[in-house]
Amino acid sequence: QVQLVESGGGLVQAGGSLRLSCAASGRTVSRYAMGWFRQAPGKEREPVAAISWSGGSTYYADSVRGRCTISRDNAKNTVYLQVNSLKPEDTAVYYCAALQGHRSRYYPNPDEYDYWGQGTQVTVSS
Repeated sequence: QVQLVESGGGLVQAGGSLRLSCAASGRTVSRYAMGWFRQAPGKEREPVAAISWSGGSTYYADSVRGRCTISRDNAKNTVYLQVNSLKPEDTAVYYCAALQGHRSRYYPNPDEYDYWGQGTQVTVSS
């Protein structure tokens, strides 16, 4: 079983930056594909970014491409999401997810993931 704990969310002004972290425990996720997703009130959960086990393959949603970087440190069992130039429409609960198995590519579909964190709130004020 894998436990995922997100951190780094908070209240930030538009134009600011945040670095979200997702720490995994219970099992190494170094071979797993990982993803970041978000859900705003009244909206469906949507992909933000995803990364292969090696970090060599990444995906970004159109809404964050150019403002966002997903990365991972397999030695620390941790995945990161750096988001710059934050906008009010980025306000949401951000979730980290893990897809078990040896994954050489990214997976943007949330339905494919096996493990989820509890989420961290990101609020961007205008």
